[in-house]
Amino acid sequence: MATRRATWKDAEREIARRLPGPAVRVPVTGRQRGSAPDIEHARFSLECKHRKQVPLVITAAMAQAKAAAKGIAKIPLVVIHQAGDRYDETYLVVRLVDLVALIEGGT
Repeated sequence: MATRRATWKDAEREIARRLPGPAVRVPVTGRQRGSAPDIEHARFSLECKHRKQVPLVITAAMAQAKAAAKGIAKIPLVVIHQAGDRYDETYLVVRLVDLVALIEGGT
């Protein structure tokens, strides 16, 4: 019998479980796109995307940030700015483990 693959719902539940909270997955039932976050949290509006593969530009940039941070106790962070956009609209990508440490007051 084949093993059940993790679904996007499972990913949302697991991420909510790992976040210092309270953090709770918001069921899809009765909500419309953009009317509520995927995960309810006191400080964040969390929209989760569960994909077979994360885009290469993100994984390559994170690998580079991790390599640069190795041995110096800094958090690897990927900054993605789209040409022509205001810099206030720049995206930051951080690993869940690092975000949890930041929330809990660690490095």
